[in-house]
Amino acid sequence: MDAANLFYGGEKSLGWKIDYQKLLDYLRGKFAVKKVFYYAGVDVEAYRPKTGKDVNLDYLITYFQEKLREEDQNEAEIILLGKYLQRAKFYKKLSEFGYNLRIKPTKVFTNAEGTTKKANCDVDLTFDMMRYMSQYNEAVVLSGDGDFAPIVEYLQKKHKKIHVLARSERTAREMRVLAGGNFMDFKTIRKYIEYIEPNPISPLSRHFSSDAGRGASRGKRKAPAKDAFHV
Repeated sequence: MDAANLFYGGEKSLGWKIDYQKLLDYLRGKFAVKKVFYYAGVDVEAYRPKTGKDVNLDYLITYFQEKLREEDQNEAEIILLGKYLQRAKFYKKLSEFGYNLRIKPTKVFTNAEGTTKKANCDVDLTFDMMRYMSQYNEAVVLSGDGDFAPIVEYLQKKHKKIHVLARSERTAREMRVLAGGNFMDFKTIRKYIEYIEPNPISPLSRHFSSDAGRGASRGKRKAPAKDAFHV
C-alpha cells in the first residue's frame, strides 16, 4: 500500500474518509491477503532514529508529547507539533489493526519549483515484493505509480498474479496495461471502506458541553486537537 500515491492530499483529494479497519477487512475478504504492508513517511521534527533503524512510533509519540509540554512553544509550533503527533498516533493505530508498517522519516528536497517533503518509500516496496516473492502467488498493489511497472512486469513473468487497486486519476498508463482485467478503481470500493461519522451530539448537549469547556479552559494554554483516526 503506497500511501503517497493512494492517499496524497488526504480526504480533500479523495473527497471522502477511509475507515482503515474496513479497508483491511475488505482486502482480507476480497483477495484473501495474509499480510498488508503500508509504506509512508512521517515527520519527525528534530527527533532522529538510530541509523538504519525503523522509526519507533512509541518513542516518536513520547518525543512530540514532551515537546508540546515545553513552555516556549508559540501557537504555530503547537499546531504543527499537534499535527505531527496525530499522524504518529494514526500510524500506531494502523499497526494495532494489523498493518505491517514501513515508515520512514520525511526529507526536505528543494529545487527550482520549490520545497517538497518526501520519504521515498518506492525502493522499500519494491524490495519487499522481491524478497517475499517465494511466499506468494498473488499480490495486490495499492498504487498507480508508474515506477512500479518494472517490478509488476517482472513478477508477472514469474507467473505471479498481480492486482492493481488504485485511483484512476493517479494511475499511470503502463500500470493499467500491465494489470489489464486485474485493475480496480479505488473509488469503486467506497461503499465498503468509507468512514461513517458517528451521530452528532444533540444541540442541547453541545450547548452545555461548550459552556463547561469555556469555564474550565480560561487561563490555560491551548492544547492540540484530539486525534481523529477515521477508523
